[in-house]
Amino acid sequence: MFKRLAFAATALFAATAPALAHLNPAEHGSFMAGFSHPLFGLDHILVMVAVGLWAATLGGRALVAVPAAFVGTMVFGFAAALLGAPLPMVEPVILASIVFIGLMVTFALPLPVAGVAGVVAFFAFFHGHAHGAELGVAGALPFAAGFAVATALLHAAGIALGLGVGRWRQERAGLTRFAGLATALAGLWLAFAG
Repeated sequence: MFKRLAFAATALFAATAPALAHLNPAEHGSFMAGFSHPLFGLDHILVMVAVGLWAATLGGRALVAVPAAFVGTMVFGFAAALLGAPLPMVEPVILASIVFIGLMVTFALPLPVAGVAGVVAFFAFFHGHAHGAELGVAGALPFAAGFAVATALLHAAGIALGLGVGRWRQERAGLTRFAGLATALAGLWLAFAG
């Protein structure tokens, strides 16, 4: 089972190019543009699914609190960018979020839900700021609604993956940790490939 997963992950990461999810601002401004934005960048997919996985490893109220903290703060970061608030090192922090959250899933440290929500909120602000910095004010609300919904769905996919692995209790920790490690390694690849 682990050999097949390792092979599949390696093939996926070898076949993908660095994330190019950032559309030309002239094409932005609709719900569908916002919805599709997180779905066309490996960086977005990795971190959003990893947030869901991290929430699943914690269980309980983390299943709602952690993704909600990410989506909510991401919208604030988006608004801050639209208002012209500068934020340094946006792209490096986004890449660091993939590696960091992947490692947190890998190590499965028993952290308080509030602390995890705070960490993902920190990273989410940068993700939202990147979305807002690329977009003019025209169509900002539908675009924001679209990427918020897509992000929540990617979190839900991570939660479903994390909880679904729970069926195989003996392999759960190993598979979830493997997914976290694969995420962190993909984040490093994205950081150094571009």
